[in-house]
Amino acid sequence: MAFGVKIKKLTLKGEYTTESLYEAIKGSAFTAGQPSLTKQGLAYLITFPALDSQNQVQIIAGGIGGKPSSAVVVQKNEEAGMRKLAANTAINMITGGLFGLGSMAGKKAKTCEELVDKTAEELSALGL
Repeated sequence: MAFGVKIKKLTLKGEYTTESLYEAIKGSAFTAGQPSLTKQGLAYLITFPALDSQNQVQIIAGGIGGKPSSAVVVQKNEEAGMRKLAANTAINMITGGLFGLGSMAGKKAKTCEELVDKTAEELSALGL
C-alpha cells in the first residue's frame, strides 16, 4: 500500500466489463458489504459501503476502452462518486493535504486494507 491506496490484481476465468462483473456478483455475499455500481467520472466502479470518506473497497474490471477483460483490480481508495470526489478534494485543499492522511493511517484504514484482501479472496472463490 502506498499513499492510502491498496491494490490487489486478479485474473478471472471469464472476461468482464465493470458493469457485467457487477451483474455477475450483485447477489453475492461479501464481508465488505453489498456491492453497488457507482459512476466515477466517465467510468463505473463496483463499490462497497464506505467506512468513511477516505476508506472504501472498490472493484474495477475491463480493459482499455471499456472492453471486456479477465483483469480485475480490487482496491482501497477514497469514497467514489462525483460529489464525494469534489468534497474530498475541497477538504484536502483547505487542510493543506492533512485530510488525506486519514486514508493512510488509523483503524479504519487498516480495516479497509483487510477488506480489500478479503474481497479479493471472496471474488476469486466465486469462480468467475
